[in-house]
Amino acid sequence: MLTAVVGINWGDEGKGRMVDLLSADYNIVCRYQGGNNAGHTVVNHLGKFALHLMPCGIFRETTVNVLGNGMVVDLEHLCKEMDDLKSKGIKISPDNLKISDKATICMPYHRLLEVLEEDRLAEKKQGSTRRGIAPVYSDKYMRKSLRMNDLFDFSTLKEKVEDLVEWKNLFIVGGYKEEAIKSADMLDWLKKYGGEILPYIIDTTEYLSKAADEGKKIMFEGQLGTLRDIEYGIYPYTTSSQAIASYATTGAGIPFKKLDNTIGIMKAFSSSVGEGPFTAEFFGDEAAKFREVTEEYGASTGRPRRVGGFDVPASKYGVRIQGADYLALTKLDMMSYFDKIPVCAAYEIDGVKTTDFPVGDRLTRAKPVYEYLDGFKEDISNCKKPEDLPKNALAYIKYVEKAVNCHIKYVSVGPEREHYIVM
Repeated sequence: MLTAVVGINWGDEGKGRMVDLLSADYNIVCRYQGGNNAGHTVVNHLGKFALHLMPCGIFRETTVNVLGNGMVVDLEHLCKEMDDLKSKGIKISPDNLKISDKATICMPYHRLLEVLEEDRLAEKKQGSTRRGIAPVYSDKYMRKSLRMNDLFDFSTLKEKVEDLVEWKNLFIVGGYKEEAIKSADMLDWLKKYGGEILPYIIDTTEYLSKAADEGKKIMFEGQLGTLRDIEYGIYPYTTSSQAIASYATTGAGIPFKKLDNTIGIMKAFSSSVGEGPFTAEFFGDEAAKFREVTEEYGASTGRPRRVGGFDVPASKYGVRIQGADYLALTKLDMMSYFDKIPVCAAYEIDGVKTTDFPVGDRLTRAKPVYEYLDGFKEDISNCKKPEDLPKNALAYIKYVEKAVNCHIKYVSVGPEREHYIVM
């Protein structure tokens, strides 16, 4: 069985906790795109963790975790993340962590270039995490990047790095008027951190293909969500990779395999880190109070997330683009905050009401059309089955399910691994 777990909205939907939960039934968990620009928060019996590069199956001792070829990997960050997990008792070895030899290396100069460009843009910034993601993906498609397999031969790596550094200094010195980077520094960085991960690098195509042929269960863990996808998201306020389920097997290393099902993850309300249109957004005291209650801060950056009511047009669009077979609705317990639950049921654009999700300038002109459902002012964290839920909580789930036209199979009612209900 090949299953993708993906975000329906802007990211931050709670994919990490669902992968952590569902990974008990899978042999392999594979990240297939993105880098350390977005974090997955996991709370389980081992503690609370914010993962950025590591698949969320790392907490299962019998699960193998894979970083696929579609990823961009900051070696320094990966090594530190591995060390942090090991210090907390998590076992990591080449037996349970495998890194694609075709994955792209995110270099220190990629981080530098993203910081310089965001600073140059000033008020027009795109809200990047300043971790080098856009520059490294740009280099990948310009065929001017290093891949994991380059680490195996330092004799040829030296010439490659010198050529790349010469090219990068055209931008750093000539464009941004900053001090030149040195190829010797880049080589030292690669030797230090690349040397640590060499034992983990393999051909993931061969490994995953064999595993799939043997009937192993493989889960593909998506990063961010539909609306941050480079093709289908709120461009240009997107990430630089494909965050959709249809890229999962390609980014993992087995493009010739087909998914068996896709699980879409979405919150019971809306949240977003970063810039760009966010039609359902709350403002002022309303936003500040709800953000505190829901603890909505970025796992990677710590930035306060923008928050709002559940967004029907955005979620319906996300479900369709992801091809979701069924959904997990997270943070339902947070909706007990409201006397009346706000739902952005439609948009108004140029005086016309619509439930379709627009693109481009039409999205920037969209205004939210809110409806209000009866609230359920109760603690639902101890609910174990649907009939334990308050009537109005069930009514809210049914409303969302009908609005996005997809079955909600899982509902999380608290932060812990066991705080969920199967509908």
